[in-house]
Amino acid sequence: MQIKTKCQLELKNKLTFLKYNCKLNTNKRFTIITEMEKTMKIKTKEITLTALMTAVMCILGPISLAIPVSPVPISLGTFAIYLTSYLLGMKRGTISCLIYLLMGAIGLPVFTGFTGGIGKVLGPTGGYMIGYIFMALICGFFVEKWNGKIFPSFMGMISGTVVLYAFGTVWLAYQNNMSFGAALAAGVLPFIVGDIAKIILVLLTAPQICRRLKMANLNVY
Repeated sequence: MQIKTKCQLELKNKLTFLKYNCKLNTNKRFTIITEMEKTMKIKTKEITLTALMTAVMCILGPISLAIPVSPVPISLGTFAIYLTSYLLGMKRGTISCLIYLLMGAIGLPVFTGFTGGIGKVLGPTGGYMIGYIFMALICGFFVEKWNGKIFPSFMGMISGTVVLYAFGTVWLAYQNNMSFGAALAAGVLPFIVGDIAKIILVLLTAPQICRRLKMANLNVY
């Protein structure tokens, strides 16, 4: 009788253990599934925002104004890069920039003057296009590193613009058989004031856009 009671007790304990363990596994699986769903939602929103900012580049990039003192037109492309870098940060901002350049390189009319094609990338202003990539990296890094604070972001955008100018000037001088000084005068000096104005405009508006995006549960930098 005692043996029977002992066996029943052990069986009951085992059943209780199995039931408890099954419940823990179910809760664990539910937690994992929930976390996966959250991650997928975040990734979807990140992709959507990256695509949106690429579209902004494609809209603003072609808008340009030719000036008589330079073979390089005034463009809203730099404004689009500043804004994208501030909203998306280094990694996604650079990805967005690369997608934009790829779209233009395959022939879509998203470059200045509604042009496109690999010839545009290899032309006199192609150095500025390559410089966009490094500008996005630098601007995005400063924004992320200092959490979008105005002064560090301003310095990051200035630094990124200097790198952009360097790529653009060297390539312009090579393509047009100009001295570095002549290329600097034609490809940089006419644009300094305008680019600083674009940076200031972005820093005045982008923080508010960030707040609105965060309210909509969209991840920015």
